[in-house]
Amino acid sequence: MQAVLVLNADLGPLHRVSLTHAIRMLYRGVAEIYEAEPGTRFGTWELPRTVKLIQYIVTKWRYSAGPAWSRSGVLRRDHGICSYCNGTATTVDHVIPTSRGGRNSWTNTVAACVPCNQAKGDRSPAEARMSLRIKPTAPTWADLRR
Repeated sequence: MQAVLVLNADLGPLHRVSLTHAIRMLYRGVAEIYEAEPGTRFGTWELPRTVKLIQYIVTKWRYSAGPAWSRSGVLRRDHGICSYCNGTATTVDHVIPTSRGGRNSWTNTVAACVPCNQAKGDRSPAEARMSLRIKPTAPTWADLRR
């Protein structure tokens, strides 16, 4: 299915939606076609490539704080590479184990492969004699989109 870019009323990009969702937005009157596929129609509308919202939507929340922590976000941030051996990461490891007060946060979790995660166990990297190849940081929205 084709993705349609949604622009705010000031022409700033917001996100992408499915073609069906874009048509619903046009039908409800919350958006208008900004750019269309030439010579192609979807019912009464030209096939939209880009739609523009009629009213401006405030998106300060998107840029004021970074994204919330998630396991998939950690794997995406670390590009699916184990932070201990550079292998393929499929799990998330806590640098400071949760049993010792570690939390689910961007700066306390790294992507890890199963063997490294099991070898480290419930210890710190220093206690397990395993060095981190990256320093875990909180990503921006742009980092996670790449």
